Amino acid sequence: MPEPLTPAPPTTRPPTPGPLAPEALLALDRQHVWHPYGPMPGRQDPLVVASASGVRLRLAAPAEGRSELVDGMSSWWSAIHGYRHPVLDEAAREQLDRMSHVMFGGLTHEPAVRLATRLVEITPEPLQHVFLADSGSVSVEVALKMCLQYWRSLGRPEKHRLLTWRGGYHGDTWQPMAVCDPDGGMHHLWSGVLPRQIFADSPPPGFDAAPDPAYAAHLHELIGRHAHELAAVVVEPVVQGAGGMAFHSPAYLRVLREACDAHDVLLVFDEIATGFGRSGTLFAAGHADVSPDVMCVGKALTGGYLTLAAALCTSRVAEGISRGEVPVLAHGPTFMGNPLAAAVACASVDLLLGQDWAQEVKRIETGLREGLAEAAGLPGVRDVRVLGAIGVVQLDHPVDMAAATRAAVRAGVWLRPFRDLIYTMPPYVTGDEDVARICAAVRASAQEG
Repeated sequence: MPEPLTPAPPTTRPPTPGPLAPEALLALDRQHVWHPYGPMPGRQDPLVVASASGVRLRLAAPAEGRSELVDGMSSWWSAIHGYRHPVLDEAAREQLDRMSHVMFGGLTHEPAVRLATRLVEITPEPLQHVFLADSGSVSVEVALKMCLQYWRSLGRPEKHRLLTWRGGYHGDTWQPMAVCDPDGGMHHLWSGVLPRQIFADSPPPGFDAAPDPAYAAHLHELIGRHAHELAAVVVEPVVQGAGGMAFHSPAYLRVLREACDAHDVLLVFDEIATGFGRSGTLFAAGHADVSPDVMCVGKALTGGYLTLAAALCTSRVAEGISRGEVPVLAHGPTFMGNPLAAAVACASVDLLLGQDWAQEVKRIETGLREGLAEAAGLPGVRDVRVLGAIGVVQLDHPVDMAAATRAAVRAGVWLRPFRDLIYTMPPYVTGDEDVARICAAVRASAQEG
């Protein structure tokens, strides 16, 4: 009879090193740490965050006279519930008491199953199957791989190209870079190396603008002309994020759905930035009442606690792949379905849907409209636009990022301007006074930057 398994003996916890002084930490940061979208070593020291709670970041050392900043960015749009939320903290603690990780190949667990089921319940009806990924960019990789493999499985490998519209951004890994804006985007360095995709003109600006029949005809014509080689159309619905923070009419999503159906092309919506209420509907596709064949979600999925994303697809796509010569989707991240991330994601989704999130987003939208309106009259400002919990001030010239950031910090707010844009996506728990403070900081950044 086999011996019963016995618990491992307790281990002695190594002593926790004391905190580094900010100067020492920054010296090591300059020496070793490569920050996003920056050179190595960096040209400017980042601010050192010691802790975060609610909508506030506490700095290890004062900057511009401030030791605490209101976060106007939701940590790149993910921390919709703010920081140290007791519900999410408790979900993480409870899962840590069970297991922090286990491989997903050949095994499963309750947090991942609950999360996949929940996502199917709240996303558009035809989406039935969920592939959990490490990050938003990886979920787009998976989504595009799904579309390419679908057509290969059906014996149509010639359908291997992708179509999108200009001004988009879908991530920094290989296939997503190929469908980012080829000229104005940050990945133009790789033109000539990336797969050559098909680009429609940028959608006409304005969420509330009347749809342009000529642009609709342009989309129909381009999809029809390339249908024989198109695997999928992939777009960010309603809001183009890091490609330019542009809004467009939901009507163009209906045009894409009609054209894709007419010409037998799959439709992919990248809802990584827009999912979970950011634009005023739970998913931006809801503005048009349109369902894609594949949808990507991420960012706010875990409330900003842990990295996690998902690619959802219809049964048509999943069954098509499974009938192919290679009947599996050959993709399997090591941390796929991470139980800790999945448990927090379940808690985050339930927390969002258990409150009147739409009213909170509407409240923030009202505050942003009121607070940013006067920015339209500032010198150098080309446009001011607001949708849901998104506020954008666009300049008529590239922003002086360092000067604009300093101005925001002096106003007590953390913002991250880029290109010609100063924008904010605050957590949904941001109070009215802090929304007004964020707007003042955006205006100050626009003046300075």
